[in-house]
Amino acid sequence: MLLNIKSPRGYKQMANGELKNANVQTVLVVDDEAEIRRGCERILRSEGYRVLLAPSGEAGLDVLAEEPDIDLVFVDLKMPGMSGFEFLNNARRVVSETEFVVITAYATIESAVEATKRGAYDFIAKPFTPDTLLHLARRALERVSLLRERNRLQAERQERMLELGTEKSRLRMIIDCMADGVLVCNAEQVLVLYNPAALKLIHHEALNKQNLPVAEVVATQELVEIINQVSQQQKRISSEIVLSAAPTKQCGLANTAPVIDPTSNQFLGTITVVRDISEIKQVEAVKAQFVNMVAHEFRAPLAAVDGYLENMEAGYIKDVGKQEEIIKRSRKRIGSLVELVNDLLNMARLESGMTAREIAPQHVAEIIDAAVFTMAPLAGEKHVRINVSLAENLPPVKADADELQRIFGNLVSNAVKYNVNNGVVAIRGQVDGPYVRISVSDTGIGIKPESQDKLFREFFREKRKEARSVGGTGLGLSIVKQLVDFYHGRIRVESKTGKGSRFTVWLPAAV
Repeated sequence: MLLNIKSPRGYKQMANGELKNANVQTVLVVDDEAEIRRGCERILRSEGYRVLLAPSGEAGLDVLAEEPDIDLVFVDLKMPGMSGFEFLNNARRVVSETEFVVITAYATIESAVEATKRGAYDFIAKPFTPDTLLHLARRALERVSLLRERNRLQAERQERMLELGTEKSRLRMIIDCMADGVLVCNAEQVLVLYNPAALKLIHHEALNKQNLPVAEVVATQELVEIINQVSQQQKRISSEIVLSAAPTKQCGLANTAPVIDPTSNQFLGTITVVRDISEIKQVEAVKAQFVNMVAHEFRAPLAAVDGYLENMEAGYIKDVGKQEEIIKRSRKRIGSLVELVNDLLNMARLESGMTAREIAPQHVAEIIDAAVFTMAPLAGEKHVRINVSLAENLPPVKADADELQRIFGNLVSNAVKYNVNNGVVAIRGQVDGPYVRISVSDTGIGIKPESQDKLFREFFREKRKEARSVGGTGLGLSIVKQLVDFYHGRIRVESKTGKGSRFTVWLPAAV
């Protein structure tokens, strides 16, 4: 005897026998990094979403095939095997009402445009914070809900012949919720529809007027010219435009397309979608700054070493003592280059998300002893005394040993380098609730108040005559901040000019 057992109300029977709550939105995370998958799962589940995980593009397609009603997919661009772009191409053949957000460590205009062409709603750059992930997820899921609502309404209109006014108001609601600016013009180039995101493109004094030509409404002249060109040529145009020049330059990516009546082939108007790409342009500016900085940092020590070797090769320096001094200087210059390369490689690994970690309980005392031992020669040259005072039975910290050495090695190194002769470096450690708190203090030149907020930015170095002789890339503290954030810790700096600095790090104790 067979029994027909129905699922409880509000639930749907899945292919694997699982009951899925129809009111809970489902998010799929496709990423080859286990840490990224687990981190996204933890953050999204905390908001009540149902989360599925896939370690590769192929596995992600299998999940979509089993559950085609998944609401949102986060997909990494760089994965072994099937790439994120290939996944987008194949996924659109499987699902039609799912939104895709690209996870990338290489945010460029080209990748953003390419991802949009292949059906991606937006992108998120690594590393990202939980707030950034949740904000983007809410926007995308809201868009999915609205798009599915629109599709449902369109089906009802065909079946029940809903009035045009009702459908127009529903469509307007969807456009208003879009993150990108939308401008719709008729064949006479009169602005007939726009959404709140497009307000920054429009003259405020024109908002209370109707049936105005787009040239009198839109504040960005470049955009007006693009709309005119599309209206004349009736061809789609995609171009970068300047949204505003003051107080900071904002750039946008404008996509304008003609609207053609498929039955009469008559030109009806244009639709323009503008996406703010200011952050992407800032990334490009940072890259340019990075290239210039690296070129400068490499050129000076290499030129010095080349000059030393040229003089020795020509036989100008015959004194053995002078030769030893030159070799010592050359090694010091090359050492600074090695340090620069190591910083750059560490930053590249962190930003690419390809860092291999062996996370295990680590004894902080051993890590700090190693950092102090490494800096002992330089401390001896400057007659800087290093005092270490750690609480007994200090609990271990669950982390990668190399990354802990990088954190405290950078802090101790800076405390010695920016200290005064005959100065003191004090390292203190104790338990602070669920954290292990380590502070590194010095009696050095200190940091100006206006520079302290910028201290953890990439490539930032305070311009001080007292620090002119200290080499560096401006990446050390940025690396420290990223690593501390990764382990869910925090870091704070306290400093007074001419009286020294104190950096305090809190890291969760291993339970």
